[in-house]
Amino acid sequence: MTHARVLFLALLGGLGVPADGPTVITFDAAEAGKPMPSYTDRGVAFAPAHPPKKSRAAGRVMFFPHLKTPRKGILNAIANESIPVEVRFPKPVASVTLTLWGAIGSGAVVEAYGADGKVADRASRERVPERTGPEQPIPSFDLTVKAPAIAYVRFSGAPPGGYLVCDEVRFTPADAPASPPDSTQAPPPPR
Repeated sequence: MTHARVLFLALLGGLGVPADGPTVITFDAAEAGKPMPSYTDRGVAFAPAHPPKKSRAAGRVMFFPHLKTPRKGILNAIANESIPVEVRFPKPVASVTLTLWGAIGSGAVVEAYGADGKVADRASRERVPERTGPEQPIPSFDLTVKAPAIAYVRFSGAPPGGYLVCDEVRFTPADAPASPPDSTQAPPPPR
């Protein structure tokens, strides 16, 4: 089902996204600037991938405003240490897309892990996109990972003192049926 069709059905019938289609998590209702050990939305848990190694402080995540837009995103709240943010799913997923933005000079890495803790897929950018002028918002970009059964993903890439923020997570269940064929194509010839 195309993204436009999903939106059209949601607007018409108030049905939202079908249970077997992609799930979208945004952080519109989250409170910005309040560090917390973890955050959970629809069973998906967001937390630091490991405790800080440079201090005895507890690892934290927090929400950060996307300047010049109404959006907010989640990031590692420990500014002096680059700790990936881990996103754990309640059931295996087949595809995860993160919408990210970050500080100048930051890179971006998204790694997908199976239940065995091994990396199943990886997507990255050497550098995040930069604004073309001070009046512009920091540009967002998507990174997608795919594997048969993703248990969790981690995103990282900001140097200490920098930031990499995720403001949207889209994922498809591992057991979702294949998309129906495009109805604009001619049917296959009879056998």
